[in-house]
Amino acid sequence: MNTLYNRHFLKLSDFTQSEIMYLIKLAIKLKQIKKNKKEIQYLLKKNIVLIFEKASTRTRCAFEVAAFDQGANVTYLGPGNTHFEYKESIIDTVKVLSRMYHGIQYRGHDHNIVKTLSQFSTIPVWNGLTDKYHPTQLLADLCTIQELCTQKYMHEIHCAYVGNAKNNISHTLLEAAAITGLNLRLVAPKQYWPDKKILLKCQLIAQKKYGTIICTENVAEGVKNVDFIYTDVWVSMGESDKLWEKRIQLLKKYQVNDTMINLTENEHVKILHCLPAFHDQTTIIGKKILNKFNLQTGMEITHSIFKKHSDTIFEQSENRLHTIKALIISTLTENNLVS
Repeated sequence: MNTLYNRHFLKLSDFTQSEIMYLIKLAIKLKQIKKNKKEIQYLLKKNIVLIFEKASTRTRCAFEVAAFDQGANVTYLGPGNTHFEYKESIIDTVKVLSRMYHGIQYRGHDHNIVKTLSQFSTIPVWNGLTDKYHPTQLLADLCTIQELCTQKYMHEIHCAYVGNAKNNISHTLLEAAAITGLNLRLVAPKQYWPDKKILLKCQLIAQKKYGTIICTENVAEGVKNVDFIYTDVWVSMGESDKLWEKRIQLLKKYQVNDTMINLTENEHVKILHCLPAFHDQTTIIGKKILNKFNLQTGMEITHSIFKKHSDTIFEQSENRLHTIKALIISTLTENNLVS
């Protein structure tokens, strides 16, 4: 029986370890089926609505292509396209959408909004990103880790997340480590360690899975012998330049560069990045930040390291499509598709 049918997905811990691993297995299967051009459409005549209050490239494209591949219809509702929260309440909106669609994706600022959507929705609600969690990203990350470490169990894999560890990616990584037993090291200045309640809760759960979760300011200690280094941008759009300056000065020594790679003492270490990345000056914001703060080689990751590990990073990005497809199929159909 498919235990994910008709379920909401607001954070990774909404699902059990076996359910997360089921989604990863299904995603890998669906990925191969797509590459072999043998797509089987399980979502014919299904209707999906995508609510985006924040801009997106990978999340929007992944949800849309996954739906189109599966024969579903998609409605995109971007910022300013609806009366959502302005002229009509969240509750009234979701009650209307529940009568027209089979699934709702929400990407926005406040995690309480996606919680409210789920409370009053009669159809599955998927979190495409909020200020607190980014579970669809972590599905892709876990899928990528599993693909690259086929000979290891999750509790045998070590991952260091470096930089700003007080964000939705680090919070969801904590849940991933607690659920799967992945050994996680959050390497950041104390000012940018994660929410204490989430950290302590996940540490207690991880101990039962034979995994460990630690926070450290020491880069050498944090990255030694890891299989993966994971990083993300240090700044968000809309934040003040003063906040950027303070954060960048604190995080400079946490840049993923040749020195950090050497400290791993692992010549096979892989790099993960959820993108976008400020590794060069080919974007307006990237150019502004790198020039303003004299970061000529890149911000959170140097251009040379990004280029060297780009195959892994873009595979991670592609896996957004396959894991989201697995999620949609599993929550909108009743049958098990992998054993």
